[in-house]
Amino acid sequence: MKAAVSLPYSGNLLLHHLQSSAPRCCSSTILPPPSSSLLFITSPKTHYHNTNRPRLFNTVRTPTTTSISALSSSMGSSFKPEQARVPPALQLPTPPITKFKIGLCQLLVTADKERNIAHARQAIQDAAKKGAQLVVLPEIWNGPYSNDSFPVYAEDIDVGGDASPSTAMLSEVARVLKITIVGGSIPERCGDKLYNTCCVFDTEGKLKAKHRKIHLFDIDIPGKISFQESKTLTAGETPTVVDTEVGRIGIGICYDIRFQELAMLYAARGVHLICYPGAFNMTTGPLHWELLQRARAVDNQLYVATCSPARDASAGYVAWGHSTLIGPFGEVLATTEHDEAIIISEVDYSQIELRRTNLPLEKQRRGDLYQLVDVQRLNSQGNA
Repeated sequence: MKAAVSLPYSGNLLLHHLQSSAPRCCSSTILPPPSSSLLFITSPKTHYHNTNRPRLFNTVRTPTTTSISALSSSMGSSFKPEQARVPPALQLPTPPITKFKIGLCQLLVTADKERNIAHARQAIQDAAKKGAQLVVLPEIWNGPYSNDSFPVYAEDIDVGGDASPSTAMLSEVARVLKITIVGGSIPERCGDKLYNTCCVFDTEGKLKAKHRKIHLFDIDIPGKISFQESKTLTAGETPTVVDTEVGRIGIGICYDIRFQELAMLYAARGVHLICYPGAFNMTTGPLHWELLQRARAVDNQLYVATCSPARDASAGYVAWGHSTLIGPFGEVLATTEHDEAIIISEVDYSQIELRRTNLPLEKQRRGDLYQLVDVQRLNSQGNA
């Protein structure tokens, strides 16, 4: 198995609007990409001078199969779909396994760290007994989700052992049970900085990837919820893609799911599944949790798995729960309510190819109008 993709970093994403070769009925301002910014989006100002707008599609009367094929080829050529991703999207790799069971462990988290670790161990074992070959844990499962608690429960993952009892347990259980674990997230201490970090372990118990939450949860909804992770945590700087025994997986943590560019980047890197450990709250959870999961899955035609802590109404931060598995057609394959639960469901990667054949979005993108630039991959190629 290959380890996580690790490339020289100089920013991550660039969504770039291109000048079209179509008739000039609008004006677009193209700005150069920044050298190190995380995200840069150009927003063209469009002005229609009259109602005779250029047609994007020509009408063909009584088309034959041959004419449709020729038209499709011509349109694909002129629309430059292969240029909609820069560098070009990677071909979906053949996974080591086509079908497998995934386990999502929705755990009740307490202030007792030792209890949380033992409880997570038992949940992973229970999921494996039910046939799960991939087990996912929630965001911040080893202690309370609060800025006051992050420094107290933080662990030095790189040192490991006694310095990181949470990840030591994950490594041991993955090795003993011969399963892949996406270990939710815990607060990570690295020097004088704290991160919200997800670790991925392979069937030999080796740390395959470490994802530090890229987009920090800083929100303020008056009268509802206010939280600023940036008071204590530092944002990660690298998207995480890892090849595992159950396929190529992209990792995001909670608030990362709101940024479709990251999911698009993962799809362009050939992932089969995106795992988002997350703890949405009682304000945004009912409105956005399932909506965002289904959007990320259907837009990119891949699987999305989320795992939340169980709801504790007495906690300072009350989680929404509802851990879920979404298929590549945006369908809810498995979910639960807010109590503790272990969800076991089947992932069938053949559905990805089926849905991408049903809706061939990759061949229909308008590379002549827009591009998603994977700045990290682009810089890596330039430095090669």
